[in-house]
Amino acid sequence: MDTTQWNLAANSAAIIMPVIGVFVVAALIAAFAYGRRLRARQPAPPKPDEQPHLPEGGPIGEERELREPDEMEPREARLTPHELNGGGRGRTGAALRRRNASGTRTAAEGSAAAASAEPSRQG
Repeated sequence: MDTTQWNLAANSAAIIMPVIGVFVVAALIAAFAYGRRLRARQPAPPKPDEQPHLPEGGPIGEERELREPDEMEPREARLTPHELNGGGRGRTGAALRRRNASGTRTAAEGSAAAASAEPSRQG
């Protein structure tokens, strides 16, 4: 290629690049306008009096329990879901821990748990 062809290529690129830039800016403005129009059609957020409220008796209590694990004999193949049973043999002695309305343990359970945790910390 001689210099004339290089000059023509540079001139055409100088014309094409601003046209592409204007097209990109126009597409961005159109997308923004379309998004605002979609947003305007959506319902407004609920007012404070339309928000859900707590039940009359306060928050629903939560129960957490620890279960004894099932004993499993060694196997060559893995267990499939239908071979498993319901997730343990049942509750252990002090496994049922009730929570009060604030989500913390009751005073009696909290002191019992703290007393049982003390010896394990020292050992």
